[in-house]
Amino acid sequence: MGTSYPLMRIPAVQAPPMIEEHLDAAERDALKARIKAQLQAQDAVLVAHYYTSAELQDLAEETGGCVSDSLEMARFGHAHAASTIVVAGVRFMGETAKILNPEKRVLMIDPAAECSLDLNCPADAFIPFCDAHPERTVVVYSNTSAAVKARADWVVTSGIAARIVCHLHERGEKILWAPDRHLGRYVQRVTGADMLLWEGSCVVHEAFRADALKQLMGQHPEAAVLVHPESPESVIALADVVGSTTQLIDAVRDLPNASFIVATDNGIFHKMKAAAPGKLILEAPTAGEGATCTSCAHCPWMAMNGLRKLAAVLETGAGEVRIDEAVRVQAVRSITRMLDFAAAERRRAA
Repeated sequence: MGTSYPLMRIPAVQAPPMIEEHLDAAERDALKARIKAQLQAQDAVLVAHYYTSAELQDLAEETGGCVSDSLEMARFGHAHAASTIVVAGVRFMGETAKILNPEKRVLMIDPAAECSLDLNCPADAFIPFCDAHPERTVVVYSNTSAAVKARADWVVTSGIAARIVCHLHERGEKILWAPDRHLGRYVQRVTGADMLLWEGSCVVHEAFRADALKQLMGQHPEAAVLVHPESPESVIALADVVGSTTQLIDAVRDLPNASFIVATDNGIFHKMKAAAPGKLILEAPTAGEGATCTSCAHCPWMAMNGLRKLAAVLETGAGEVRIDEAVRVQAVRSITRMLDFAAAERRRAA
């Protein structure tokens, strides 16, 4: 086990109220027709995160876009011939798309859609913290701003974080990790690396409770428990599978179990049900000791995305993502290191 250090503490982020879009069939159909026409007219492609609404996910796929995690959304936009990428997600996802696609116009459905992990790690606090520990390799999660990525040595996703940190640990490097403390502890535990952890957390995953999860597991002993590593350590300890969004979807499809208890944002259920029709998907509980809500398993910022706003963005051109070029150049360096590492892994496996 690697050395443990005190966490870098910052004020908690206050999530906005949950406001989800509700449409009748006629309005939904009319909006989709407007959006499809605008996507075609503007040479645009829609990329949507797994945590957005079922309507946005379906529309992205119907129009030749993609539904995926944040990095694959950006890579898909880069490989696609479209000159405009429209991002259904949160702000750091739009920034990541722009970092990797500077020559393209990138639009956010709602530029005010934030991420608690991003907000938990402001660059004006993070950069001095890194400067105070120059002996450490700075590894940041993808859920961070362009400015934080620019200060990092490596950017990682949840799916590849442990493998990259293990690689750095084997080279004798000490890690400064940000922003998610739960994912950081998980990576530290599985790699044994020496890691100094930032204090951030996700408002969705932070809400899962081990005591209530144990009760649900007792009611469904046949169910496999799938947990995203942004969840608290006590919840991760109960998991049959710990993994990224894509890895959890694959687990629902590939495991023989007929039912699953899932500890991540419930927006992913739409893709899980499509991947494994007929299987029962249960939401891990957010009630129990220390809980502040009974159903927090959906990101309020993701819920800010909707068909009405998407139509308006395409028709007005609002929501364009802009990044200072000097920041972008530094940020793309840390992302490219991860992409090159992943490519090298694939070559070795071939």
